[in-house]
Amino acid sequence: MSSFVDNCPYVLSPRQLQNLKDETSEDGLTILDVSWHMPNSPRNALQDYTQKHIPGALRLDLDEVASPHELGLKHMLPTPEIFAKACEELGISRSSHVVLYDTTGVFSSPRALYMFRAFGHKRSSILDGGLPNWLAHGGMAGPQFAPVPKAEYDPPQLDVDAVRSKVKSLKDIEAQSNEFVTNSAFDPSSPETELVLDARSRGRFLGTDPEPRPGLPSGHIPHSRSLPFTSFLQQNEVTLQPSGEKITFSTLATNKQLLAALEEALGAEYAKDVLAGKRGVVTSCGSGMTAGVLWLGLQVLGVERVGLYDESWTGYAAREGSLIVKGEQ
Repeated sequence: MSSFVDNCPYVLSPRQLQNLKDETSEDGLTILDVSWHMPNSPRNALQDYTQKHIPGALRLDLDEVASPHELGLKHMLPTPEIFAKACEELGISRSSHVVLYDTTGVFSSPRALYMFRAFGHKRSSILDGGLPNWLAHGGMAGPQFAPVPKAEYDPPQLDVDAVRSKVKSLKDIEAQSNEFVTNSAFDPSSPETELVLDARSRGRFLGTDPEPRPGLPSGHIPHSRSLPFTSFLQQNEVTLQPSGEKITFSTLATNKQLLAALEEALGAEYAKDVLAGKRGVVTSCGSGMTAGVLWLGLQVLGVERVGLYDESWTGYAAREGSLIVKGEQ
């Protein structure tokens, strides 16, 4: 049995994953390729997986393991029943250690980890640096496929504190309550006021750069703070041997770098309150994907009061009457 069972880390190195593969039975470890690409990307995640993946890894499509949405938004948190059915079809039981990775490095895997943790599956981790980092450390990859054993997985209970929905957020805006407050009554000094951290690029946050989704305005939720998800990552360039191929990929930033980015976005005092559990934060992005990177970094820093706005900017800005700020506030 894995040595991580009782204290499962959020992030694993390639060496740690290889140790797990060596030490854990096939029914005790499930590796999932959860790659996802932006709507304007030429890459196809399923084709990439079919051509090359970590031996034994299965494929989980975050757009398919999701709840239907009235606005047609993708990769919304699934219902407990949809999540449980997906786990059963992937051979995942409640005791399985699930390791998630993507082909960019750290991009969509944190969102998948957020989903597993929100449904109480604590035996879950991401592979830091994903498939590129696995290859950079000598790991093998190819188009190997294996039969998937079925498993039993009862529908779990969702941690309601982990997610902010459109209904809750918009009602709170209208009621001038403490969550997603967007009016002149906003009181940042109140410890009950949650701070919204926006993971999109600075240009999209300010409204100077367009959104990748046609027809959607850029800008930001009033009183939210800009914290681009890239500030929680570090870029790596490695030459693979013996091919000589150069690859670039992202890994999670160091704790020191994470803390510095958080303090820059919130200021030292607010960051201190967030780290001490005196103030909650909500992560947001374009569609709820890279908000997972901020969620992961905050978890690694030990932040307890953190939720994720599932619809994020796509849902917020598409709704009639939503208040949109451009430029600095």
